[in-house]
Amino acid sequence: MWRRSLQLQVVTSTLVISMTMVAVLGVFLFQSISTSVINQRKASAIADAISDTVMIRDAISSGSGADETPKAGDLVSPPLDRAFDGLRPPAGSDRRYEVYIRAENSPGGGRASGGIPEDAIPQQLIRDLEDLRDKGRYGDAYRREFTGLISFRASSRPQVALVTGVVIDHEYQVYHFFPLVEEEATLANVRQVLVLVGAGLVLLLAAIASLVTRQVVTPVRLARQAAERLAAGKLDERLKVRGEDDLARLATSFNEMAANLALKIHQLEELSQVQRQFVSDVSHELRTPLTTVRMAADLIHDAREDFDPMVSRSAELMQAQLERFESMLADLLEISRYDAGVATLDLEPTDLRDVVLRAVADSESLAERHATRFDLRLPNEPCMTEIDSRRVERILRNLLFNAIEHGEGKDIVVTVGQDRDAVAVAVRDHGVGLKTGEEQMVFDRFWRADPSRARTIGGTGLGLAISREDAALHGGWLQAWGQPGEGSQFRLTLPRDASVELKGSPLSLEPPEIQIRRAWRGHITPVLAPATGEFHGE
Repeated sequence: MWRRSLQLQVVTSTLVISMTMVAVLGVFLFQSISTSVINQRKASAIADAISDTVMIRDAISSGSGADETPKAGDLVSPPLDRAFDGLRPPAGSDRRYEVYIRAENSPGGGRASGGIPEDAIPQQLIRDLEDLRDKGRYGDAYRREFTGLISFRASSRPQVALVTGVVIDHEYQVYHFFPLVEEEATLANVRQVLVLVGAGLVLLLAAIASLVTRQVVTPVRLARQAAERLAAGKLDERLKVRGEDDLARLATSFNEMAANLALKIHQLEELSQVQRQFVSDVSHELRTPLTTVRMAADLIHDAREDFDPMVSRSAELMQAQLERFESMLADLLEISRYDAGVATLDLEPTDLRDVVLRAVADSESLAERHATRFDLRLPNEPCMTEIDSRRVERILRNLLFNAIEHGEGKDIVVTVGQDRDAVAVAVRDHGVGLKTGEEQMVFDRFWRADPSRARTIGGTGLGLAISREDAALHGGWLQAWGQPGEGSQFRLTLPRDASVELKGSPLSLEPPEIQIRRAWRGHITPVLAPATGEFHGE
């Protein structure tokens, strides 16, 4: 689905890119908004803390200069009381922060608003202020900050807060606690809005991409479908042209191409029809004079012993060439039947072994003249199949003649195999073989691997082409294998039932010895012993 749908690829790519861009932009915006909100809150908090610190410093300074004696029962010093009382918010107002005044050497140790315990102060902040006190660094210029989770009460849940601390003098330290709950809730709302807006934007971009892609892909898909129908033989297939854009020009070009293609195919069909008709007519017309010439040649050939040697040899050559000419005319007539689509089968149940034996018997005399022997490998049980015996026997004779001509006098192996659905015959020679790419060319009409090499058995050059047509007419396969110097093998595979489609062959196209040799080379590495040169196998 992914590879076949251009629209899906474009929409998915748009989604991925959009999600990436929206995520990056959302993170950037959220960080900017978060920084702005926190900085504003921090600036406001620092301003409040500085104002409180000035008031506390003034109260403590004025209290330290007065001659007051603490009353009995007081828990804190009067200056600290006055300093803390000055921090109380006016009636009806709500303060958003808490204060803790830490006085180590005063009675009670300090004062806090909102019930904040001393252990709520971050220890790191306490150590920093004590270090400043020891160095004599007082005032807001040396204010320290801490942001983190703070428990404002012993039983309360920790919450994010900003804590600032400053040293007033050698005895007093002031800490301000600013909760950031509202800011945290605001940022959570901002985060949620950014996620929703980002998701909506991604979906909107995907919808736009789908719409735009459909406008482009739909004409392309229609062009593809039209091209498929055109390839299937519907030469009148055309595209509708709408507008004047690039897609309209594509449709116009396609229609022009289809029209030119249909015209060329029609011209080629007419030319092919004329050619087939010419071959058929010439073949038929030549049979009558050839019959007369053949009768005269037979008389001359029968009386050749009464002629001088030169004339007698000429009569024999004329007889041989007339036989070849008759064979060529018969092949041309057979090819013309296939071209005209009038070739038919006369099917009957047949034992394929009998057909093979008849074809071998017809080839024995030619094999003897070329010093070639046949090695037959037939199964013991019958190989029954529905075939036209005449056509299959002709296929096998052509394969055997071809093997004799190119086998260089070496043995020819004929193997018959069968399985539940098919039967097969393989003809193996050990001659010059075939080069890469010649496995299909060998079935072309009048094709020769070496044009400079003369035919030794007087073939017409149409035998293998006719054989392939005969095999296809049976619903079978005729295939070739070959390697230079290794010979070649032709395999004919036929279905047992002519109405059943062929799916496989009981015989391998590549000869078994070649397969074994390749497997042996792949798994066993020959090693020569350094001293003796003996062969060792792993």
